Amino acid sequence: MNDSAAQRSLIVGRLAGIPGRLAAGATAANARPVPPGEWSSSEVVRHLIAVELEVWQPRLAQLAVEDHPEWPWVEPGPWPGEPSASLARLLERYAEGRGATVAALESLDEAGWTKTGLHATFGELDAAGLMTRAVDHDEEHLAGLAT
Repeated sequence: MNDSAAQRSLIVGRLAGIPGRLAAGATAANARPVPPGEWSSSEVVRHLIAVELEVWQPRLAQLAVEDHPEWPWVEPGPWPGEPSASLARLLERYAEGRGATVAALESLDEAGWTKTGLHATFGELDAAGLMTRAVDHDEEHLAGLAT
């Protein structure tokens, strides 16, 4: 396996591993009181669902079909779908969304991995760079659930 294939495999593996870690972290955090001004476990998961559906998936789709898309900074609030969903259902919905993101990555050919877009904050990003930002974002929220 060459270095770029190894990097892609590592990124895809990290992305695929987040739903299980999120489920453990959100479930544990759900048993604790929510600090004032912080999101509940359900709100964090809802936010991550929204980011998956409104940020990562559309940007990957753009990379697949557009030449050098431009992306603004976007930070969606909590996903409004299924308003009465339990935490378990929200975690399931997030896992479904992340599974679709992983599938989209796995369907990219070499050219798709190397195409770039311009992010308003992070500059030039290829698919690996974009998904590294996704992992960083996930990690930030996982850390917040642990406190």
